[in-house]
Amino acid sequence: MATYKIALMPGDGTGPEVLREGMKVVKAAAHRFGFKLETQEYDFGGDRYLKTGEVLPDSAIDELKKVDAIFLGAIGHPDVKPGILEKGILLRVRFELDQYINLRPVKLYPNVETPLKNKGPEDIDFVVVRENSADVYTGLGGAMRVGTPYEVAIQEMVYSRNEVDRCLRYAFEFTRKRNKRKTLTLCGKTNVLTYVYGLWERAFHEMGAKEFPDVKREYAHVDATTMWMVKNPEWFDVIVTGNMFGDIITDLGAMIQGGMGIAAGGNINPNGVSMFEPIGGSAPKYTGQNVINPLAAIFAGQMLLDHLGETKAAAAVERACVAFLESRVLRGLSVKEIKESGMSTTKIGDAIAELTAKA
Repeated sequence: MATYKIALMPGDGTGPEVLREGMKVVKAAAHRFGFKLETQEYDFGGDRYLKTGEVLPDSAIDELKKVDAIFLGAIGHPDVKPGILEKGILLRVRFELDQYINLRPVKLYPNVETPLKNKGPEDIDFVVVRENSADVYTGLGGAMRVGTPYEVAIQEMVYSRNEVDRCLRYAFEFTRKRNKRKTLTLCGKTNVLTYVYGLWERAFHEMGAKEFPDVKREYAHVDATTMWMVKNPEWFDVIVTGNMFGDIITDLGAMIQGGMGIAAGGNINPNGVSMFEPIGGSAPKYTGQNVINPLAAIFAGQMLLDHLGETKAAAAVERACVAFLESRVLRGLSVKEIKESGMSTTKIGDAIAELTAKA
């Protein structure tokens, strides 16, 4: 019987509440399909920082390198200046564990509202592979004459061929394995960012022609990509892009699939430890009220299972979520609609865990 070590990072606000339900469903799947989970919880987040001044101890990275996956709730505390926790926890984990892929499924499920007119689940089902380790996020640059009329600020977009190649290879392999339309679209800006996206485009076509001739290659500027995601989302199968553009288009993707309350993502090291999380924030004003929709965390758990190779368990969780949504127990995914439905964070988790056990 396989046993997996999972690091739990509940984080801030409603993060612990949604993570609890995500793990409830993951455990139901483990019981149903015969594997074990060993969990270790870490208290990294705003409360710990306010008490100790410590964001992420060096020993934590060494411990996290020894687990099979990390399951995150949410990071963000109203009493902590923005950036401290995000950079000190999220970005540090991503960089030090070399989670160089951000994987974001954009999938509309039944009975989930999308702002796109006349579009349904058959139209919105694609995946964004975002490079997750380089670009302007490395902090290369600086500032001078700060606070004067002559202030200068520089932040540079930097990529090595190795960083581009490893992201592209993951995207090509993912597209082949997904086996939907077997079409990979490079999202860039070759008409302006000629050096950086010139590199991406050359590497894209060289690798595709040589190693992945069965995968169709397409290219779209980032501005055109955002337009087509709204007008014709059905055109996309898998999109691969850089860190900054990926950050932007995946939030648009979350909206067209129904909002942050259902969007999940993974920070992937294909040969190491990966981290999975709901995309929505910590929603501190709802802390402890048991009214937050946990579906995004449950879908993050489904991604975690799939990444571990427990594909049958992951498929069962997805079927359970679909069955729950098709039941129309929920009137919608917002706090107001959850209350009006007579549901709660806990009740939603209970229902999906029960469905998973039967799926």
